[in-house]
Amino acid sequence: MTENENPTVDETLEETVEEQEVDGDETEGSKTERREPTVQSLEEEGDIAADYLEELLDIFDLDGDIDIDVRQGRAYVAISSEDPKSNVSLIAEPDTVEALQELTRLAVQVKTNSFSRLILDVGGSRQKRVEDITRIVTRIIDKVKDLGEAVHMKPMSSYERKIVHDLVSQAGLVSESEGEGKDRHIVVKPA
Repeated sequence: MTENENPTVDETLEETVEEQEVDGDETEGSKTERREPTVQSLEEEGDIAADYLEELLDIFDLDGDIDIDVRQGRAYVAISSEDPKSNVSLIAEPDTVEALQELTRLAVQVKTNSFSRLILDVGGSRQKRVEDITRIVTRIIDKVKDLGEAVHMKPMSSYERKIVHDLVSQAGLVSESEGEGKDRHIVVKPA
């Protein structure tokens, strides 16, 4: 083959970059399809996720009810229990919920061959995390306003970064995501 028949390194790199999700939600070379979800497709995602999670709960002998909803263009699946003695709290830690969410997304993607942005909540852990993030961001906003300097936050998920961006914007400051993959974080700056 001649040099003209082979793509250059720059062309190959450009194609790879175009395939990657800016937010880091998809892995390089991912074969899942990206399209605007319909309410029906989001409900299907929720059903698939619920089936997967129900099997998982059964395997680990955990008690919990699974609720499915569609919110802000995403399937939202919640595991909860009315029983105060329920053992569902064993999987309600933020890191565990994130890991379960990723596994559930993968299960949905395998069944639908479409990228999934579903959100998983276990025992109200998402609301607790929103409250924690709000508290942290409020302190950072005060610090940026007092010092007039940018503040770098710790890495967090795209869902959490969205919450931060919204809070910072409401406070009249500027926020930007920096870094790649697991190192992606937010920098809060004066307006």
